[in-house]
Amino acid sequence: MVVGEFTHETDLLVIGGGPGGYSAAFKAAAHGISTTIVESDKALGGVCLHRGCIPSKTLLGIGELLSAADHASQMGVTFAKPKIDLAGVNDWKSKVITKLSRGLGSVAKKLNIEIIKGTAKFEDQRHVVLSDSDVARIKFKRAVVAVGSRPVRIGKIEVDDPRVVDSTGALRMESIPKHTLVVGGGYIGLEMGSVLAALGSEVTVVEMLPSLLTGCDPDLVKPLAKRLGNDFAEICLETSVTGMKAAKNGITVSFDGKQPPKRKTFEQVLISVGRRPNSDMIAPEAAGIELTDRGFIKVDDQFQTSNPRVYAIGDIIGDPMLAHKAIAEGKVVADVLAGEDAVFDPRCIPAVVFTDPEIAWAGLTETEAKRDGINIEVKKSQWVASGRATALGRTDGLTKILFDPETQRVLGVGIVGPHAGEMISEAVLAIEMGAVAADLSLSIHPHPTISELMGEVADQMMPAGVSAH
Repeated sequence: MVVGEFTHETDLLVIGGGPGGYSAAFKAAAHGISTTIVESDKALGGVCLHRGCIPSKTLLGIGELLSAADHASQMGVTFAKPKIDLAGVNDWKSKVITKLSRGLGSVAKKLNIEIIKGTAKFEDQRHVVLSDSDVARIKFKRAVVAVGSRPVRIGKIEVDDPRVVDSTGALRMESIPKHTLVVGGGYIGLEMGSVLAALGSEVTVVEMLPSLLTGCDPDLVKPLAKRLGNDFAEICLETSVTGMKAAKNGITVSFDGKQPPKRKTFEQVLISVGRRPNSDMIAPEAAGIELTDRGFIKVDDQFQTSNPRVYAIGDIIGDPMLAHKAIAEGKVVADVLAGEDAVFDPRCIPAVVFTDPEIAWAGLTETEAKRDGINIEVKKSQWVASGRATALGRTDGLTKILFDPETQRVLGVGIVGPHAGEMISEAVLAIEMGAVAADLSLSIHPHPTISELMGEVADQMMPAGVSAH
C-alpha cells in the first residue's frame, strides 16, 4: 500500500483489535460485510491477550501450581522447594500469547478481513487518519470503535522511575522484586499481588477504602482476605499513598491512614487503582461523537453513537470493563450492522476474580439488594460439608444464591473457592432462563463435585420431601 495521500476505503471499519473489536469484525464478515480492522499492536488480541487477561492468568496458573505443591504436604506428599526459572516462565507466557494471537489471525484471514497496523484518529464523520501505518487515511461507510481502556495513574504522587509500574509493566516480569507494594485492593491488584507472592516477592497491599474488592459481598471476600493475609506481608485498609521518592535501594513511600505499612521502601511499586477509557486518543469530537462526563462514549441500546455511522463497544462505553462483555457486545453490534433487530439486554454479566480462592458472581448481589431496598431470600452452603472440597483440602469456600422470596426465581449467585469462575456459568444460564429454585434442585448434579452445591443450596428453598438430594 502507498504511504501518503492514499485513502483506503471500506464498508466497515473496526478500530481496535481486542476482544470486542475482533468479535464484531468476525461476525460482521460472516454476515458478508466487507470489514477492515485497524490495530496498533502487531497482532489481534488487544490488551486482554497481550498485556492483560491471558498473560496474567498464565502467571496465575503457575502460581496455583506452586501453591498446590506447597499444600500437598498436608496430604502426605512433599516436593523439593521449587526453582523459579524466570526466563522459562516468560517463554511459556510468550508461547501462550503467540498461539492465541496466531489463531485470531487465522480466523481473520479465512473471513477475508483486512488488518491494517496503525493508530487511528477521526478526521471527520467519514474518515480516520492513521499514524505509524502504511495507510494514511481510511474512508468508511460505518465504523465500530473498540479501543478499550488503560490503567489510571495517580499523578503527581508517582515518581518517574521504572520501578513504579502499572499492570502492564508488572506483567513484563523482568525480575522478581524482593518487596512489592501494590496500591489498590481491586481485582487486578490482588491478582498480580498473588502472582508476585507465589513467585517469592514479599507483597504489601494498601487500599484507601475499608475493604478489599469494594462492591463485592463481604462474605465472599472474607475467605480470600484470610488466605491473602497469610500470603501477603501486609494488607493495609483505609490507607493511602501520599508520596514517593526514588532511592538507590528502592522506592520510598509515605502513607496516611489507619494502617500504614511497617515497610516504607519497596523494590517495586505496582499502581492498580482502576482503568480509564481511551476516548481521548481517537479525537471523537472530530466525528461528532458525544462523551459522558467520565470520558466514555455515549451509545444507545444498539451501540450507535451520536454519529449514526459510528458504533462503540467494550471498555470505551463504560462499566463493567470485562472482555466477555465486550465479546458479547461485538456479536450484537455485528447483527445490528447486518440489519437484524438485535439489542444488548443481558440479565446478568458474570464477574470473576482469579485469585486463590477465586471469587465469582452473577446477577444481583447482596450489597446491591441492600443498597436498592430489594427484598431477597439468601441461602448459603459452606464447603466444609462438601466431599469433593474436603478431599481437595479446600473447605474454605462458599456458595450462595439470592432468590425472589415470592416466586423463588434465581436473582443472583455468588461463589468463593477454587475454580469458582468455572462454576458460575450455571448461575448465568439459570438467571438468563428465569430459573426458580426447583429447576436447580431437581437438576441432577454429578457427585462428588463442588458444583453440586448449587443444587443443595436450592434444596433449602424446597418443601420437605421435594428435594432431589
